[in-house]
Amino acid sequence: MFIIFFVQLRMVFAENTIKLSEKLLNNFNFIKMKSVMNKKIINQILAVKLLYSLFIAVMILGVALVSNGNNQMAMNPKMLSKLDPASQTEQRPPSISGRKAEHLYHMFIIQTANHYQIDPALIKAIIMAESGYNTKAVSNRGAKGLMQLMPETAQSLGVEDIFNPHQNIAGGVQYFKQMVNRFNGDVRLALAAYNAGSRNVRNYNGIPPFKATHTYIKKVFKYYQIYKNQMGEEIDRV
Repeated sequence: MFIIFFVQLRMVFAENTIKLSEKLLNNFNFIKMKSVMNKKIINQILAVKLLYSLFIAVMILGVALVSNGNNQMAMNPKMLSKLDPASQTEQRPPSISGRKAEHLYHMFIIQTANHYQIDPALIKAIIMAESGYNTKAVSNRGAKGLMQLMPETAQSLGVEDIFNPHQNIAGGVQYFKQMVNRFNGDVRLALAAYNAGSRNVRNYNGIPPFKATHTYIKKVFKYYQIYKNQMGEEIDRV
């Protein structure tokens, strides 16, 4: 009797052990399956994030390329000069100076100066101080045109026809903007560099002690105030 009871007890124990093992095995498989599912979900999330990051990177690269292309086109004086309808009528207009030239190129000066984020009144003042608005002006040192560009400087700026007023203005404004950036926005140093060369400004760690350069800066600021007032009055009338 005892033996039978022991055998039955052992069978029950064995049966329960098997059920418990199956249950544990099922739980393990469920946990394993859940872990696999979690890994799949995590991988899917990572894949989506990766695709999103790639999309953003492509968009940024595309904008940068378009912006760079636009800047290169706009910073080419020849291309910029073509934006003014007046430049289409005559590739190289006859020599003019004074009030007539100032009036003729007024709007182009404003457009170009605004493009390079320079005060148009300052550009007009530089032109007046440099050439008196004489489109064919040539200095003793060989500087030419409205903004008195040296031939090598004009070439480096992409100016193909140094006596073309539109190209000369576009190149001159671009060059002055470079000087402004080079000397951290200091307009006086930028003017000194435009007149005497950036190397002299660096060598003297400031405005060079050249009488002509000091006179030039004073002259530009005198004209600047005049043009600033004139353009302010034009805005008020509008």
